[in-house]
Amino acid sequence: MIDGGAAPENCTGPLRRFRPDLVLLIDAAQMDAPPGAVRWLDWSAIDGLSASTHTLPPSLLARYLVAETGCMLAVIGIQPGSNAFSAPLTPPVRAAVAEVVDGLRREIARH
Repeated sequence: MIDGGAAPENCTGPLRRFRPDLVLLIDAAQMDAPPGAVRWLDWSAIDGLSASTHTLPPSLLARYLVAETGCMLAVIGIQPGSNAFSAPLTPPVRAAVAEVVDGLRREIARH
């Protein structure tokens, strides 16, 4: 796991060296849904959905990672409760993050 923070493009070096088969990006996404809603998103169409303060559009980062590593790429979006810079996670969003993490752990353990 790599925590990309507000500038995930600065964390691509370890991914390029590792050459993963799959990169899973998990990020806040403005989806006009209740806080904590979780959805799989089409990475080629996520620029208009981002609720983050990232310096590059998420689709540009995704396109770069696919080109550099040859990986498959998937995006999980979580509807934020607030998209104010440095706002704490709201309880529904915190619960959604825990649910996503637990689900990923279960799937990884199965394989």
